[in-house]
Amino acid sequence: MTGSLIQFFQQTLPLTEEKAMQIAAAFQPVSLQKGTYFVKKGQVSNRYLFLETGCMRAYAMDTSGTEVTTELYLPQQVVFEVASFFKKVPAAENYQALEDCTGQYITFDDLQTLFHAVPEFRELGRMILVNGFIAFKQRTLALISDTAEQRYEQLLATRPALLQHVPLKYIASYLGITDTSLSRIRKEMAQKHSKAAQ
Repeated sequence: MTGSLIQFFQQTLPLTEEKAMQIAAAFQPVSLQKGTYFVKKGQVSNRYLFLETGCMRAYAMDTSGTEVTTELYLPQQVVFEVASFFKKVPAAENYQALEDCTGQYITFDDLQTLFHAVPEFRELGRMILVNGFIAFKQRTLALISDTAEQRYEQLLATRPALLQHVPLKYIASYLGITDTSLSRIRKEMAQKHSKAAQ
């Protein structure tokens, strides 16, 4: 199952099919059952995952012991704990499968070998990191400057599939609001749409 991986590489960066296949060949298949962890807090992560099917979340614990969802992942996304993977330090977050998942992963050593052997892969890796940083920056700014309603509307506009796979309590946590607030926002939006349709 490397077809989706090859397609992802070619969509991220112009690559010949031969180069994309060469890169994909260094990845190994992996399956995760619902509820299991790809990375647990305190572990040193050694896997860089391309998610092919299923849904995953990253979360950390706040000072009161409450889980706070920091990221949500759907197919065609790269999943890894960047600091732990590259710096070999214990992970600060948990990465958990919310559904049965399949994907392709590469280890740190194999990734480094590929970086040196295939210049195109270095550029591919750079683009993935840049895109990830931009998304992180935009989300951070949204948590500061946007209302809860605006954050939810943005999620609906850009990542609607999350609502089909992720429990609402995790969506609320990801948006930085309570379950009750999300329920209210959803109800108010439904009422607006209903009135507009009349």
